[in-house]
Amino acid sequence: MNPKEGESTMSLRINDIAPDFTAETTQGTIHFHEWIGDSWAVLFSHPKDFTPVCTTELGAVANLESDFAKRGAKVIGLSVDPVVNHQKWAVDIEEVGGAKVTYPMIGDPELKIAKLYDMLAADAGETSEGRTPANNAPVRTVFVIGPDKRIKLTLAYPMTTGRNFDEIIRVLDSMQLTTKHKVATPANWKQGDDVIITGAVSNEDADKIFPGYKTVKPYLRTVAQPE
Repeated sequence: MNPKEGESTMSLRINDIAPDFTAETTQGTIHFHEWIGDSWAVLFSHPKDFTPVCTTELGAVANLESDFAKRGAKVIGLSVDPVVNHQKWAVDIEEVGGAKVTYPMIGDPELKIAKLYDMLAADAGETSEGRTPANNAPVRTVFVIGPDKRIKLTLAYPMTTGRNFDEIIRVLDSMQLTTKHKVATPANWKQGDDVIITGAVSNEDADKIFPGYKTVKPYLRTVAQPE
């Protein structure tokens, strides 16, 4: 796996270009940006194979993969172990989660991608051999990446807390809606709830674009979710 020449390893932020890389996966070699194509992508990482919380998470994503696909989103996992281990782990994941893992899992035995995505320090070493899940604890991050290859969301979780992938789907719904329309989504929003008209829309324009909107505060205008 080879990070592109000149890629920065500084802290990644929302709207940064997601670092490109070439890697071995359970479905062969991929070039990350090429693999994303015109889709959205969800990259979620794991500190080591055969860890209990991660086993349940990978199973949860296997059950939700069609929901991501309906939204034009691809999912891909990463774990700091060789691909051959991932293939063995997939048997356990299917037994525990009840669904076959059909999305790719990246092998990162040299820690290159974990470092490239600022999950491990540059001096963390160059091999997964001998490293424990605790050594790799920061490698529990979710990156949602847009078709423009820019990072749209990052979430980092502790070792003992399983990730909520329904929340990641909710965020995808919000981001795709707000990319299409000049709206934002309020706290705890879900599909079908009212949305907020952004400050970029004047009241005059709002009358035309969002007739019947409600003014809660001069700076907070709500309207039914647009189609």
